[in-house]
Amino acid sequence: MTTPTQTDDRLTQLEVKASFTEDLLDKLDQIIIRQQDQIDRLEREVQWLRQQAPPEEMAAPRNLRDELPPHY
Repeated sequence: MTTPTQTDDRLTQLEVKASFTEDLLDKLDQIIIRQQDQIDRLEREVQWLRQQAPPEEMAAPRNLRDELPPHY
């Protein structure tokens, strides 16, 4: 049988664990939000870059080595 003090100690431990878990989940949510913002920004940049490329450049991928001088 547990005493009231043991029960209080156990409740305190559970509260600390719950608080830690909530803090961890909040931090993970913040990380996910920042990552999603970065993904959205990168998608906008890719879309902008695609709009800047001439249509013939978008038709076929280029190998940049083909454009380098032979000594590379």
